[in-house]
Amino acid sequence: MNKKALTQQIIFWTFRIMSIMVVIVLFAILYFITIRGAQAISWDFLTKSPEEGMVKGGIFPAIIGTLYLIVGSLIFAFPIGVFSGIYLNEYLKDGKLKSFIQLMTNNLAGVPSIVFGLFGMALFVNRLHFGDSILAGSLTLGLLVLPIIIRTTEESLKSVDDSYRLASYAMGATKLYTIKKVVLPLAFPNVITGIILSIGRVSGETAAILFTVAAYFLPKLPHSIFDQVMALPYHLYVLTTSGTNIEASRPVAYGTAFVLVFIVLVTNVIANLIRNYFNKKYKA
Repeated sequence: MNKKALTQQIIFWTFRIMSIMVVIVLFAILYFITIRGAQAISWDFLTKSPEEGMVKGGIFPAIIGTLYLIVGSLIFAFPIGVFSGIYLNEYLKDGKLKSFIQLMTNNLAGVPSIVFGLFGMALFVNRLHFGDSILAGSLTLGLLVLPIIIRTTEESLKSVDDSYRLASYAMGATKLYTIKKVVLPLAFPNVITGIILSIGRVSGETAAILFTVAAYFLPKLPHSIFDQVMALPYHLYVLTTSGTNIEASRPVAYGTAFVLVFIVLVTNVIANLIRNYFNKKYKA
C-alpha cells in the first residue's frame, strides 16, 4: 500500500470512528433517559396536572404548553423564513447587500437564546403589552429559529439545478411561476429540514421562554394566546434546580425528560415522513 492510499485509509477510519463515537454517545443518553424516565410514565402522569409541590401528579399542562409553543413559533417563523430564503436566492443579486444580509443572518443564528429572551420581554411583553403569554413566547421562539429556516431554504434553493429554471423560462413561464411550480417543489424536501431543526431547538429552549411565557407552577390549561403556560424544558429546569423537594421530584424530572425527548422524536419522524413524501412526489 503506497503512502497516498495509507493516508486515505487513516483519514477514512478516523472519520468512521468519530461517527461511531457520536452515535454511541447519543444512544447512551437515550438509554439513560429511557431507563430512568420510563419508570415514571403512567396514564395519570401524562393526563393529570402537577400536585403536592410538583412531586406528584402529572405533566399534562406542560405537554400542551410545549406543543402550543412549537406550533405557534413555526406559524410565525416558517412562512417568513421561506419567503426570505426565496428572496435572497432567487431575486437578490450577488453583491454587498446580499453578503451583508447573509452575514447578519448567520450572526443572528449564533446569538445566545437568553438574549432572545430579554429582547422578547422588552418588545413583546412590555412594549407591545402582550404580557407573559403564548403569543409573546411564540414570537420570541420564532425569532430564535428564523435564521435556521432562512439559511436552510436558501441552501435548498441553491441545490436546484439551473437547467430547471432555464427550461421553465424557455416554455414562457414567468419567474414567479417558475419559483412556485418548479423550483420550490424540488427544494421543499430539503426546506423541511429547517422545520426539523427548528422543532428540536424550540422544544428544548428554556432561556427564551423564561421571561416571556413560562410559568413556574400553573396546573391548568390556557384559554387564549394571552395566557401563560407551563413548558416541559422549563418544568424540567424547575424540578432539578428549585423545586420544593428536589430528591422527591427527581423521578418526575426523569419522566419529564423522557416525554420531551419522545415529543421531539415523534415530531421529527412526522416531518421526515412529509419530506420523504414530497421527495418521492417531485423527484420520482
